[in-house]
This record gives sequence, structure tokens and C-alpha cells, in this order.
Amino acid sequence: MNVVFDFGAVLFTWRPAEIVAETFPDRAATPSQAQQLAIDMFGHEDWHDFDRGLLEMDAVVQRLSGRLDLDRDAVQRLVQGIGERLAPMDETIAVLKALHGKRQAGEGVVGLYFLSNMPRPYARELEQKHAFLQHFDGGIFSGDVNLSKPNPAIYQLLQDRYQLPSERIVFIDDMSANVQAAQDLGWTGIHLTEPQTLANTLHQQFGL
Repeated sequence: MNVVFDFGAVLFTWRPAEIVAETFPDRAATPSQAQQLAIDMFGHEDWHDFDRGLLEMDAVVQRLSGRLDLDRDAVQRLVQGIGERLAPMDETIAVLKALHGKRQAGEGVVGLYFLSNMPRPYARELEQKHAFLQHFDGGIFSGDVNLSKPNPAIYQLLQDRYQLPSERIVFIDDMSANVQAAQDLGWTGIHLTEPQTLANTLHQQFGL
């Protein structure tokens, strides 16, 4: 079985409402305001283009600050600092390391891969900072291929690049739309909302 991990909110923390509330306390004074501002920033096509490598960081900062009437320097600090805020999640990193150990012992895990919507600057930062990423046999960052989830093309690209049979892929993601796109291609999907349950889910459903 091949296990494919998302990064944000699966292997690394991703708390957009918290980030905008800290940076713009006046505009995000309540949880609902923070949530809406996070959606306006990170759910817009401008950010999706940054994810896909179609916008550079300076360009997305300019667009965000202009469209949302936010201080440009504050937006720049926020965007530049996101890589540092992507902290490893202990529960799921432990699962990755355990799967790597089982594979090394020949216990049934065929391959470990990742499929992440991640702008290039953050992808390069994570690669440099975290040695455990070497446990992966490969993977795709959206910023490197100008595609992002849930576009079926990025799933197909991962499958083709590593010659993975669709029926032998388990995909883990925190976004239901991304999981559904994987299932539409014949992958098995896990919609992860409680990271502490991942180890048990993989063991019970797949014997991993």
C-alpha cells in the first residue's frame, strides 16, 4: 500500500484564523471576523495562484493588501513568516516515522509520498529545515507544477510520476474536497479532522 500525505493541518500546523488575528487585531477582533478575514486572504484565487506558483510572493502581498485594504508591510510580514509557523505535528509525524520503520522492515508499506498545496518559498524552507521529510519516496508541491488540489490533474501527475496503481493509494488530507477528488480517481481517502486518530485509522482499516 502507498500512503500519500497532505502537509498543512496533516503533518504541519496550519491555523490561518490565528495568524490573521495576531497580525490584524483590529480587523479580526472576534473569532468570526478572524475566520472571515482568513477566508478572504487564503481562500481567494490570488492565494491559489501563489499556491500554484503562478504568482511570486511580492505580487501576492501587493494584491492582498490592495484588495483587502490592509497595511502592505503587515501583509508582507505575515506572508513571509508563514513558513516559520508551519510546525511539525507530533501525532502525525510519529505515524510517518512508524510507517517508514515498517517499510524498512518489509512489513507491507510499499511507498510514502506527499501531495501538498504549497507555494515554492515555503516548500523550499520545509525541505531545508526538516530531516524527517527524507522518509518520503517522493511527492509533489503545487508550486512546483503549476497545479493544485482539488484539480484531478495534480493527483494524476503524482500517480503517473511514481507509477502508483490507484487502488493501492491511501490519501490523507484535512479538506473534504481534496479527499473527494482523490476518491474520484479510485484512491482511498481519509478525511483527517482529528490527527490523533490517524495511527488507529491506518491500523484498523489497512493493517498498517
